[in-house]
Amino acid sequence: MTYSIHTEQLSKHFGEKLAVDHLDLAIEPGTFFCFLGPNGAGKTTTIKMLTGLLHPSSGRAVLGGFDITREPVKAKEILGYVPDHPFLYDKLTGNEFMRFVAGLYRLSEAEYRQRSDSLLEMFELAGVADQLIEDYSHGMRQKLSFASCFLHNPGIVIVDEPWVGLDPKNIRFVKNFLRQQCRETGLTVFMSTHTLAIAEEIADLIGIINNGRLQALGAVADIKALHNRPGSLEDIFLEITRDTEEVPIHASPAANNGMRP
Repeated sequence: MTYSIHTEQLSKHFGEKLAVDHLDLAIEPGTFFCFLGPNGAGKTTTIKMLTGLLHPSSGRAVLGGFDITREPVKAKEILGYVPDHPFLYDKLTGNEFMRFVAGLYRLSEAEYRQRSDSLLEMFELAGVADQLIEDYSHGMRQKLSFASCFLHNPGIVIVDEPWVGLDPKNIRFVKNFLRQQCRETGLTVFMSTHTLAIAEEIADLIGIINNGRLQALGAVADIKALHNRPGSLEDIFLEITRDTEEVPIHASPAANNGMRP
């Protein structure tokens, strides 16, 4: 099987600090994966390796069958990325930024117009698409980042803490949009978030990382059953991420393969 996201012993050192410690993940197409952990646990470092922004110290990351280090162009052709603080060009309009992104992915003029218009309408930006980005609110910037991310119809989308700046209405829209894409198009979502209630609601598969090591991996129900806790994911998360040495936990063999509950 070709996994959408497959990491093998993925590790990253910063001097003597081991930020990510031999991470193994196998995420199937169509899976909504939420990556959880406290600040400094290794989430963003992992994302930067998956997107090619950092080279791993050892191990490898494979996206849709393409090694992000050895075949970066092919891997990035199927990848969409929404960082926690998107960089947008303030002196461009929303339309100009979308055209810029379309050029990066070599979309034809017809593809650009069809997809851009549809996405800007969907993310409620059509009415401000000719305004400079410097006049956009943080929430509008975040929505433009999402719209541009989907311009080339990616098969994998990596999202780092996407809810910052979005109001409840737009949080619900983005949740539903991503969930729908997973179900209907086979999109794979890899999302890092601190919002545990949302992760519990929408994730097919959850990974919990602490001190660079994967501590738990599985569907929410499987992780709860393993810890014999009927309570919230938050309770289990706080238990797993205590500042003690933990043995990595996998909820079930099925969960490791990205099976839904």
